Amino acid sequence: MNDILSVILLGIIEGITEFLPVSSTGHLLIAEHWLGARSDLFNIAIQAGAILAVCLLYRQRLWQLASGLGDPEQRRYAAKLALAFGITAVLGLVVSKAGFKLPTEITPIAWALVIGGIWILLAERLVANKPEVSEIAWHTAALVGLLQVVAGVFPGTSRSAATIFVALLAGTTSRAAATEFAFLVGIPTMFAASGYELMKSLKAGQTHEDWGLLAIAFAVSCVTAFVAVRWLLGYIRTHRFTAFAWYRIALGLALLFGLPAAT
Repeated sequence: MNDILSVILLGIIEGITEFLPVSSTGHLLIAEHWLGARSDLFNIAIQAGAILAVCLLYRQRLWQLASGLGDPEQRRYAAKLALAFGITAVLGLVVSKAGFKLPTEITPIAWALVIGGIWILLAERLVANKPEVSEIAWHTAALVGLLQVVAGVFPGTSRSAATIFVALLAGTTSRAAATEFAFLVGIPTMFAASGYELMKSLKAGQTHEDWGLLAIAFAVSCVTAFVAVRWLLGYIRTHRFTAFAWYRIALGLALLFGLPAAT
């Protein structure tokens, strides 16, 4: 397949799936079995493109946090974001230094999709009909930071699904509040991951990356994610996440038992 078309498709897949609870990394690894494998830097950089879209969508909230640190409530919220990011950064660095590499086989991704779908269904059942709580507790922020690392270690888990639903189970029963916190903490997380991978590549002298194709994929991912997240934020006002759970389960089972790539 033409390289430009390939990276455009990967950018679209990343943009759609990064913030929907279906696992962008899992979808990218699956797609790369047909579209050709890409570097870790490429995959993380296009994730940063999706994160940029969230920055644009949450620009007012980000400005409110940055300019309102004199307000104790805003300061506590920012500190909770910092706690979640700090846990992710420290544990993520430990995992990276240990030499961990993302698995590229389809089978573990398929299992993660199925298990994650079941996790969403159970979480939705447990929080159903509970009083709405929008507060992000300190322990919830810590769990969100931990689950970001878990999602990074197991492709197919979904960072957004893991963090949103651990927040719901930990006491923040408002889907909007849990989603906002998960998305906001993802901003420094993914930008830091992209910067780290870039420094590693430059330090190792890996300058063979096609920066033009990377820029195209980054831009496509950003635009697609902007549309996808804007739609999702409207969707969760009146819907649960169960449709995404059944999609994950169906895709995972198809990969396990129906598609030749699941070997």
